[in-house]
Order: sequence, then C-alpha cells, then structure tokens
Amino acid sequence: MNEKLRLFRATLCASVVVCATATVSQEAYDPMRPAANPLLPGASVPSPGASDVELDPELGNLPVGPGAEDTYYQCVACHSTAIIKQQRLSDERWDYLWTWMVEDQGMYEPDEEEKELILTYLKTHFSSER
Repeated sequence: MNEKLRLFRATLCASVVVCATATVSQEAYDPMRPAANPLLPGASVPSPGASDVELDPELGNLPVGPGAEDTYYQCVACHSTAIIKQQRLSDERWDYLWTWMVEDQGMYEPDEEEKELILTYLKTHFSSER
C-alpha cells in the first residue's frame, strides 16, 4: 500500500475514534444535550413537524406563526436557525436552555412579554412534547 494512503487511512481512523469518544464524553457532562443520541444506530429521530407547515425564507425557514420574527432576531444574534430547527426539547428543557443562555452565555434577555412569546413559539414548533 502506498505510504501516503496508509498514513491517510490511519489518520482518518484515529479521527473517527476521537470524534466518537468526544461525543460520548460530551454526553456525560453536557446538560443541554438531549438524553437520546440520534446519531447512534437504531435511534429514532423525532420528525421535524408537519409537512404542511409554512416556512418563512426571510426568517431562515422558521415556521410561520406568532413569535417567528422575534425568535429569529433573538436567536440568530448568536447562531443559525439550523440550530433551532434541529432541537426537539421538552418544554421544561426550553425554559432551562433559556436561563442557561442568559446566565452562562450572556444572551440578551428581552422583556417578559417578548420572552414568553419566543418560548411559546419554540415550544410550539420545536418541542418533543408535540
């Protein structure tokens, strides 16, 4: 076998092991990671919602509805809408995540009315309970 190819394959295998180990290690301490790992073989991944939900391309393809615009502008200040759309958290976990982002990550906290509008939107469209 070509030496460069052998070295590449060895590096690739080592990378896979490191990534897999890091994922398992992260699950052990990351309070924000859902309990189920959808990347494991045989794991079921919750469906992203009804296929008849209208998406707003101007708001990163978030579902249209009350709170979509507020959610978009609150969240994309730090991350893409892809992060939001992949979540399937319980309502309680959304509340915890909000507190964690404000207290530990320095997220700006809007007034109580806007906060509730955003959390209601997230729980309506990205909850494991619906």
